[in-house]
Amino acid sequence: MANLKIELVKSLSGRMDKHIDTARSLGLRKIGNVTIQPDNEQTRGKIAQIGYLVKVTETEEVSA
Repeated sequence: MANLKIELVKSLSGRMDKHIDTARSLGLRKIGNVTIQPDNEQTRGKIAQIGYLVKVTETEEVSA
């Protein structure tokens, strides 16, 4: 299963509270923060809501 690498590229300052909460639920707090999330419907929905603030790339899951 693929994962999504999500990077916050625009500031959360002055954004709607709902969008700030969505970014924080993904683990994004500051510009440049990166998080790896599973590629599922919940994550895709969050990205759809704040897509103008983030950069998303697909990554392969690395098994240990």
